[in-house]
Amino acid sequence: MQSSAVPGPRARASLARVLDDLGSTLLELVHGDPGRAEEISGVVIHDPLDAPVLPRRSLVLGVGVEEPDRVAELLGELGRRDAAALVLRAPVPVSPEVRAASEAAGVPVLGLSRGAPWAHLAAMLRSLLVEGDVGAVAPESLGGLPSGDLFAVANAIASLLDAPITIEDRNSRVLAFSGRQDEADPSRVETILGRQVPERYSRILSERGVFRELHRSDQPIFVDPTPDADQVFVMPRVAVAVRAGDEVLGSIWAAVPGPLSPERTDALRDAAKLVALHLLRVRAGADVERRVRADLVGSVLEGGPGAREALERLGLADSPLLVLALAVPDPDPETGDDPVLAHERQRLSDAFAVHLSAVHPRSATAPVGGVTYALAAYAGPAGEGEARAVRVAGDFLERIGERLRTVVAVGPVATSLSEIGRSRETTDRVLRVLRDDPSAGPVARLVDVQTESLLMELRDRVLARGEPVTGPLAALVAYDEEHDGSLVATLHAWLEAFGDVNRAAEALYVHPNTFRYRLRRVREVGGLDLLDPAQRFAVGLQLRLWPGLTAGAPSTDDPA
Repeated sequence: MQSSAVPGPRARASLARVLDDLGSTLLELVHGDPGRAEEISGVVIHDPLDAPVLPRRSLVLGVGVEEPDRVAELLGELGRRDAAALVLRAPVPVSPEVRAASEAAGVPVLGLSRGAPWAHLAAMLRSLLVEGDVGAVAPESLGGLPSGDLFAVANAIASLLDAPITIEDRNSRVLAFSGRQDEADPSRVETILGRQVPERYSRILSERGVFRELHRSDQPIFVDPTPDADQVFVMPRVAVAVRAGDEVLGSIWAAVPGPLSPERTDALRDAAKLVALHLLRVRAGADVERRVRADLVGSVLEGGPGAREALERLGLADSPLLVLALAVPDPDPETGDDPVLAHERQRLSDAFAVHLSAVHPRSATAPVGGVTYALAAYAGPAGEGEARAVRVAGDFLERIGERLRTVVAVGPVATSLSEIGRSRETTDRVLRVLRDDPSAGPVARLVDVQTESLLMELRDRVLARGEPVTGPLAALVAYDEEHDGSLVATLHAWLEAFGDVNRAAEALYVHPNTFRYRLRRVREVGGLDLLDPAQRFAVGLQLRLWPGLTAGAPSTDDPA
């Protein structure tokens, strides 16, 4: 695709800001000058087997990179690609070779604390790299702080209360935290590392009625530690709910040595109002960005006069694209799309966007018509694009678990607007097979399911015309309906077993002699020559096009 690229949204965080907000708990500066990276463009996970696209000023997560010589080699690569910094799992091997490579490349090295998951670090970093909405104007200010910048808010509150702060949502997930977390107790550090209040502490607080009192009152509450908290929850807490009218949006938690003074209590109560404004702005901004991005992605997929402009606004107009589609099975047509399923779809869509952006920083993901489509810039050989997309999708599905059956269809690499439309059509064809047939697997390309896709399209034409089944199969259907027989099921089992009577009989739970008798009746009633490959193909195709013919057919009764 040849077109002038439009600059994307600018990140507002520098490496120094990242260390200020995430330092002492998650990250530490091992070597280098953080002031060199005045602005970070994004977060990229380094894959030693499949190098990702690396935009300028990227913060690179070196997952699994441990040997000093490999670290030094990677620093050289990142220096040539103008990376902002390299993050490694602590303890980082700071050999003279690594220090020299860091200095020569101009790439600082950071260490990620033991116990902190890489996925949580990536999520925290992306929340710090606050990006404007697609096509948005300059950021607003709320209470003298950048709108939606919860880390800045947490640090401001920490200064007012002289205590380390966390801002959490209703489910005790950490949205942001202040500095000085090392002054709190081990349970707070565990909460930061896991980005979630550990379940055993949540249970203790719930059993003591802390959450109930917190959600009922608009006043800060004081929480004493208890002896049954593994000797790690030893510092008192002061918490206040964050509200928008009657809705509880989350809460603020301060680790304190004792009860707050009246002045600081008032300050915390006022801070909750400010946090509410920021949380509402984050929610509104996310909703607006989702709608805008969905409109842009939809315009690109549908083609038309606005497609090129939409592609440019997404920052994807100058590269071949991978096209993927993620979906869950269709809802029950009688009950419709329930709110729980809608929430799960949005959760999966957001998680897929985060996962894809880590591997392909230049990507756009959005739900369109109940399906989440993804467009990702791809710089490798065109013939390897689909295989790479399959690996990326498979890795994502492994990470999210099996709570809801999720499938991903992969289209061919697109190098023009017209090819994007054709690739989208391909993903829709593949997606239909994956949703309809669990045996097809969770991830597929057209080459994996082309036969089944063609059969589905032919079945659609048959149903649209209202064509009835004809020939020998029609005679077998009529016989079964009149005599409560099992001839259609017998023929189907025989074909599926490639003529192996014993295996076919076992599939229908009947004796082989009973099956042989039914097979003779199939030949007699249908006038079928089962030794004729053309007749076998014809009835086999009919059974595929009218799959309901074998549904519910009796299989254990004696032949009529």
